[in-house]
Amino acid sequence: MIPPLIIQTAEEKGINLVAVTDHNAIANIRPVMEAARGSEIAVLPGLELQTREEIHSVCLFDSFEKITNFFSFILPNFPDIENNAEYSGEQFVVDKNGVFIKRESRLLITSCSLSLTEAWNIVNDYGGMLIPAHVNRSAFGLIPVLGFIPSDIQPEALEISRHLTVDKAIINFPQLRDFPLIRSGDAHMLDEICGFNIFRIAAPTIKEIRMALQNIEGRSFLVSSE
Repeated sequence: MIPPLIIQTAEEKGINLVAVTDHNAIANIRPVMEAARGSEIAVLPGLELQTREEIHSVCLFDSFEKITNFFSFILPNFPDIENNAEYSGEQFVVDKNGVFIKRESRLLITSCSLSLTEAWNIVNDYGGMLIPAHVNRSAFGLIPVLGFIPSDIQPEALEISRHLTVDKAIINFPQLRDFPLIRSGDAHMLDEICGFNIFRIAAPTIKEIRMALQNIEGRSFLVSSE
């Protein structure tokens, strides 16, 4: 997706907080953050990490510096496999205007060697938040892959896909009842950008989001059922 169009689409849909979470990569975060300058859109840097169990998790951070330090630390845990664009598709890096800069040569659809527990601990060590992604999905979802939520991690929230409401998620997966659930678009195209999650926070920071998920000190969140 083109950075200015991401920001424009968010504005048109009344969304003022977005997270850039490319799969196992961070190169396109800064262009989106730069495209958002001068707008009312806050951009959280993140990535969708695929652990060795083949589970996807959204890793969010306050700043580009924090996610860069985190990513530099975990990068050696990815296999050094070159992307074959004819088989796996192109992996473009663009500037803030969407102009092509380069191709990402490392294959991004692989799993890293870190376990979910190891990843959760490292994300927290670097000041971020790890949220298991689309936990209801048969492919790369926590519940279908493992069958349970590991007791050695303490996620502040779990993410369900945009095709499932919170009420239906709890009916289908009763083990989700004890966790705050967010609902995200996992957008790969502009028309998939959604604004299901409504946070009442003082600033777009990990600390404030944590407080909202716990509904403490006047912070709160709710999830649209539409």
